[in-house]
Amino acid sequence: METMELQRGRLIDHIQLVVRDLAASKRFYSAVFEVLQVPMGGSGEDFFWADELFVSTADSQAAHGALTGRCHLAFQAPDRAVVEAFHKAAVAAGGKDNGAPGERPYHPGYYAAFVTDPDGNNIEAVFHGEAKRSAPSVRITF
Repeated sequence: METMELQRGRLIDHIQLVVRDLAASKRFYSAVFEVLQVPMGGSGEDFFWADELFVSTADSQAAHGALTGRCHLAFQAPDRAVVEAFHKAAVAAGGKDNGAPGERPYHPGYYAAFVTDPDGNNIEAVFHGEAKRSAPSVRITF
C-alpha cells in the first residue's frame, strides 16, 4: 500500500493499540471515525489505521506478541453535536459508556464524552469551545 498524503498535528506522530479482537475494534473505530469525519487510512491482515492511530493484533510484527495496556485517547471534535454523535455511535458499535456528553471542569468550554472501546481503552471526543485554527491539520504529501 502506498500512502500519498498524511495529515498530522504537532505532538504525536502515531499511536499503536494492540487489541484482542481486530474485527470488533475495527467496527468500533470505523463508527467513531465516521462521526469525526476521519477517513480510515487502510488495513491489512493484522492491522488497520486512521491518521495517527494504528490498531493491530498481538501477532503483528510491531506488537511483539503483547497487548497494550489500558490507555486514554482523546479525539478532537469540531462542535458539541459531533461529541454527542460520537458517544451514540461508539456505544452502538460495541463501546461502553464511560461518561455521557457534557461540560467538564478542565477549562471553560470543555465539552466531552467518554466510551471504553472493546479492549477497555478510555476513548474521548472533546470540543474545546469556539476557537480559530490557523489550519485544520498539517498536510504532508509524497
